[in-house]
Amino acid sequence: MADIPGTTRAERNTTDAARVQEAVASRLDALPVGRWHRRVLLIVGLGSFFNFFEVALSSLLVPLLPAGWASSTTDKSALIGATFAGELLGALLLSGLADRFGRRRMFQINLVAYAVLSVGAAFAPDAATLIALRVLLGIGLGAELALVDTYLTELMPTPRRGRMIATAYGLGMLAVPVAGLLAAKLPHNLGGVASWRWLMAFAACGAVIVWVLRRRLPESPRWLATHRPGDALDAMTRIEASAGHSAPATGTENPGRTVALHPVSAPPSATSGDHAVQLRLWGPQLRRRTLLVCAMEALGPIGFYGFTSIAPLVLLDKGFTVVESLTYSALTALGYPLGCLLLMQVTERIQRRTLVIVSSLLVAVAGTVFGLGSSAWVIVSSGLFTTLISVINATVSRAYGAELFPTEVRNTALGRAYALSRLVAAVLPFCTLTILHALGAGSLYLICGALIALMSVAVALLGPKTNAVRLEGI
Repeated sequence: MADIPGTTRAERNTTDAARVQEAVASRLDALPVGRWHRRVLLIVGLGSFFNFFEVALSSLLVPLLPAGWASSTTDKSALIGATFAGELLGALLLSGLADRFGRRRMFQINLVAYAVLSVGAAFAPDAATLIALRVLLGIGLGAELALVDTYLTELMPTPRRGRMIATAYGLGMLAVPVAGLLAAKLPHNLGGVASWRWLMAFAACGAVIVWVLRRRLPESPRWLATHRPGDALDAMTRIEASAGHSAPATGTENPGRTVALHPVSAPPSATSGDHAVQLRLWGPQLRRRTLLVCAMEALGPIGFYGFTSIAPLVLLDKGFTVVESLTYSALTALGYPLGCLLLMQVTERIQRRTLVIVSSLLVAVAGTVFGLGSSAWVIVSSGLFTTLISVINATVSRAYGAELFPTEVRNTALGRAYALSRLVAAVLPFCTLTILHALGAGSLYLICGALIALMSVAVALLGPKTNAVRLEGI
C-alpha cells in the first residue's frame, strides 16, 4: 500500500492493517448469503453436532455403565464432570493458539485429538480409565467450542450474523435428542458389545468425517488481516470466487444493508505475548466486556447443565425407572433443536442483549417448575420448555459474547471465559448431586434458578447492543 505523507513507518503499517481490516469487513458483508455460507454452516454445524453429542453423553452414560463403575455419588459426579474438566484445560491452554496460529489450523488439531481419544474411551476397561480418557478428549472439545463461536462470528455477514450462528448451533443441538434416543433405545448389549461403547465409537467416527470436510474451510480473513494483511485480501478473493461474487468497488457498501460503521482500531503486534493480551482484556477499553463474559460463562452453566444435564438422575430420584428416565430425557431434549429454530426467527429482530436477559429469567422459572414437578406431564412439558429456553439462552449468550471483542484477541477472550464455565460445569455435578440427595430436586432447582437469574442483572448493567453493528465497531 502507498505510504502516507507525514507518518512514521510504524504508523503506516498500523494504518495499512486497519485499511485491510476495513476492506475485509466490507467485502464479507457484501457477499450475498448463498451456497458458500450454507456450506460453511453445514461443516461447522456437523462438527458441533458431534461435540454436543459427546457432551450429552456425560450424563447419559452413567445409567448405562456397569453397576460397579458408578456405585456412589462421587463415582457418578466424576464420570459426569470428567469431560467438563478436560474442556476447562482445553479452553484455558489452547484458546490462545487460535489467535496466534489461525482458526483453520486449530480446528483440525482439536478434532483429531478428540476423535482419537474418543476411540480410546470406547475401549476403556474400567471406570478410572474411562474418566481419564474423557478428561483428555474434553481438552479438544474445550478448545473447539470457543473456536466455533469465533470462526462463525468473523465470517458471517453483519445483518445475518446472529441468525446464521443460531442455524449452525441448531444443527449441532440435534445431537442431544439423538444421543438421548440412542441411549434409551439401543439394546444394552449389541453384538456382544455394551451400548455405551457403541455411542462413543459413533462420536469418534463422526469426528473423523468432519475432519475431512473441514479441510475445505478457508482461514478467517479477519484473522489474516491482523497477522498477514496481504494474505487476507487473497483469501477474500478466493472466497468471493467460491461464492460466485465479484469484489465490490473500494469504499462501497452493499445496498439495503443496515450496518453501523465505526473506525477500525489498529491491531496489536502479532507477536504480543500472553501477558500483553491479558493486559488488553482487563484494560480500560475491554474490562467491562471481559467481566461481563466471565459472569455469563460462570452463571450460564448453572442453567444449561445444572437444570438439564442431571435431569436423568433427578428423574431416578423421583422414582422413575432407568428406561423411563432416559425416555423422558430424550423427549425433553427436543427442546434443543427447537430452541435454536425459535432463536433463528428472533435473533435479528430483538437485541441479543435483551434475549440474554429474558431467557435467563425464563430458564430460572421453568427449571424450578421441573424440579418441583411430580407428574409425568408436568415433568415432560416443563422439561421441554426448560431445555428450549436454556438453549436459546446458551446460544445467544455465546453469539453475543463473541461479538464483544476485537479479532486479534477474540478467541483468547472467549476461551479463557469458557474455561471458567467448564470449571463451573465440572464442579457442578458434585454440588448438585449432593444437594439433590440432601434436600431434594425442588430445593436444588430453586437454588439454580436464583443463581441463573443473576446473569440477567449482569447483562443489563454491563452489556452493549450489537445487532446490525459491524464487529470492528462494537
